[in-house]
Amino acid sequence: MSFRDLRNFTEMMRALGYPRLISMENFRTPNFTLVAEILVWLVKRYEPQMDIPTDVDTESDRIFFIKAVAQFMATKAHIKLNTKRLYQADGYAVKEMLKITSVLYSAMKTKQMALGDQIEEDNSKFKFDLGSRISDLKAARQLASEVTSKGASLYDLLGKEVELREMRTAAIARPLEINETEKALRAAIKEVLESVEKTKDMLSNVVSDETSLDAKIEKKKQELERNRKRLQALQSVRPAFMDEYEKIEEDLQKQYDTYVEKFRNLCFLESQLDEYHRLEQERFEEAENTMRMMQHKLREEERDQMKSSLKDEDSDMDVPEDEGSDSDMEENRPSKPRPTRNGIMAGRGARFIGNMQGGDSDETEDSEIDVDEDDEEDEEGEEEEEESKDLEDDSLEGPMSRGTRPSRGGLGPPLLEESDNDF
Repeated sequence: MSFRDLRNFTEMMRALGYPRLISMENFRTPNFTLVAEILVWLVKRYEPQMDIPTDVDTESDRIFFIKAVAQFMATKAHIKLNTKRLYQADGYAVKEMLKITSVLYSAMKTKQMALGDQIEEDNSKFKFDLGSRISDLKAARQLASEVTSKGASLYDLLGKEVELREMRTAAIARPLEINETEKALRAAIKEVLESVEKTKDMLSNVVSDETSLDAKIEKKKQELERNRKRLQALQSVRPAFMDEYEKIEEDLQKQYDTYVEKFRNLCFLESQLDEYHRLEQERFEEAENTMRMMQHKLREEERDQMKSSLKDEDSDMDVPEDEGSDSDMEENRPSKPRPTRNGIMAGRGARFIGNMQGGDSDETEDSEIDVDEDDEEDEEGEEEEEESKDLEDDSLEGPMSRGTRPSRGGLGPPLLEESDNDF
């Protein structure tokens, strides 16, 4: 259901002369009694002699009534109606009833148009000129808009007719009394006179307010003119302390320039001092690195000298022995011991003394090796390997030299002398 369909239905029913006022709010909810009344009226309007049962109290009666109306309109007017929508008795039923009302309304309009055309032909026979009626069209359009607005207001007022009807009938039925009417009229006249007096008082107050406002405006204008003159006088007069102020301002500007210059110099000197400290630190680190390298070189030289002195001592220890017989040499040759690295390297910086003895001989030989300590850990392995190699060479050379000795006591004194020389 649309608003346009509902409006057209109500207008058509009003034009067809339906005696009851139909509102648009009647079909918001199902209203079967109103639908049945409208259908009976439409059927009677279409066929006055048609007899249709109007009993719609029970459900079966309603169904029979809807079927009878639909069958009649289908056979007589060739209008197909939806019985389900008619039975709903709401906005959808309005669409079905609109089919019947539109047929009746169009028939009525054609009849009126035929009568109007005949009257116009009788009254005047001239051609209608649209160009000469433009102003009339505008007026008609304006009147149409006014008719629409008036119709809406009239519809609202007619909606209140139910309540106003009772009040109107009660007022008409009540007999009028002359005394009460006179009292009401006198009270109304008195109220009107009071309102007139109030309006006159307000007008007089407006006049007085206007005069007071004019006086205030004039006073403010005078004050404004006086203040302008005072401002001009103050601008023209130079203050007494202005010279001193300008002098102090110049001194302040000079002091500020001096401050800025000193601050700039201070920043520059601080940067120079930082640069000097940085250079001194770099020089100190460089000198420390060179000192460290010199110490390392000195230690290397001392180590080389120590190794060379050890080699010289080892060569001094190899003294030629007296010649003897081959048999004595073979008899007195001791078994060649296997030198071990653990026995030789007993510790760093200590003095090592090795004894090489034969099978039955009591010969002793002292060998002393002085080794300097080294503080650096990365060179310990190399020194230990070199010292172990030197000691292994000495241990291998010792038996070879002792094999040529003729007797035990032959080398007694020289060994003692060499050991004393070592110390």
